[in-house]
Amino acid sequence: MTEAAKPAFPAMSIAQAHALMTQKGTLLEMGEAEVRGVTMKVWNAAPPTLHAVFALCAPYGPRDHVVYEGERATVAQTRAAGAAFAKRLIAEGVKPGDRVAIIMRNLPEWPAAFWGGVLAGAIVTPLNAWWTGAELEYGLKDSGASILIVDNERYERVREHLPNCPDVRKIYVSRAREEIADPAVERLESVIGAVGDWGKLEPAPGLDAFPQRGPDDDVTIFYTSGTTGAPKGAVITHRNIISNMWNAIAALARSYLRRGEMPPQPDPAAPQKAFLVSVPFFHATGCFAIMIPSLLRGDKLVLQRKFDAGQALELIQNERVTNFGGVPTIAWQILEHPRVNEYDLSSIEAVSYGGRPPRRSL
Repeated sequence: MTEAAKPAFPAMSIAQAHALMTQKGTLLEMGEAEVRGVTMKVWNAAPPTLHAVFALCAPYGPRDHVVYEGERATVAQTRAAGAAFAKRLIAEGVKPGDRVAIIMRNLPEWPAAFWGGVLAGAIVTPLNAWWTGAELEYGLKDSGASILIVDNERYERVREHLPNCPDVRKIYVSRAREEIADPAVERLESVIGAVGDWGKLEPAPGLDAFPQRGPDDDVTIFYTSGTTGAPKGAVITHRNIISNMWNAIAALARSYLRRGEMPPQPDPAAPQKAFLVSVPFFHATGCFAIMIPSLLRGDKLVLQRKFDAGQALELIQNERVTNFGGVPTIAWQILEHPRVNEYDLSSIEAVSYGGRPPRRSL
């Protein structure tokens, strides 16, 4: 379409766009429901729970889902690892509403642990992997976590504080470098295997194998930064997370309509999106805006042990990354890298950032 042929902006008002995209029978159909005693607008076509999200991604099983250094896991393998861990948690006596804490860097095991906790009906409680041992002790005690999943680095950091956390009765350590004699501690790999072995696990069963949850049941606790005191645990429901995803879909659809274009429709046969993940999964952005929607859509998550712009360029080229971002500094470090022109970045479709204004317009 030439510049002259483009319709004047806006092609329609915000109210007109909302009326068009939320009408009955659409992905963004809206209705009303009583949510904890309050009548409010809801997304009628959205999945009711994260359990439903977990089930809906099954058709994307063969696609790569998590890539970390030399390790790779498909959607089906990640689902199998999450389901296997959920079964173990249930066997350990985890009941709906119990707190299951995750403290680890962005590893393939992170989403497996998260989905395992969700499927078991637990309230998954990610803690900031950058916190000190004393801060992690606070988070474990404040949340009342009974199960803890950590990587080796975080285990060494919190280890001496665990006697002060009487609610914690079982610890799973990922990538432990040595044998641990404590009977309350077990290698995570003894339950789900190493990432390269996830393909040997039994496929994830149907949702009937797990405790049933409702849209307004609590599913996570995320901690605030604590800028005015100790961090506060923000309790989040299935509907909270899924509504956030649908809000983002609605905002995108509205922008298309206001430009006079039809929003793209979901297409399972469309090329896979790939995200270079530079924000931690323990943050709302990493978990709610990237990790969970990416499983629903069958996207690929490309992880780095630590952000490095030079390595990021290689990963963008080799993994055909379509989306990257984080804080503006990350975007600029990639775009202004002295070797940026040596790499094929033609796969990039979007650069997103937040947290502070950019230095200049992208």
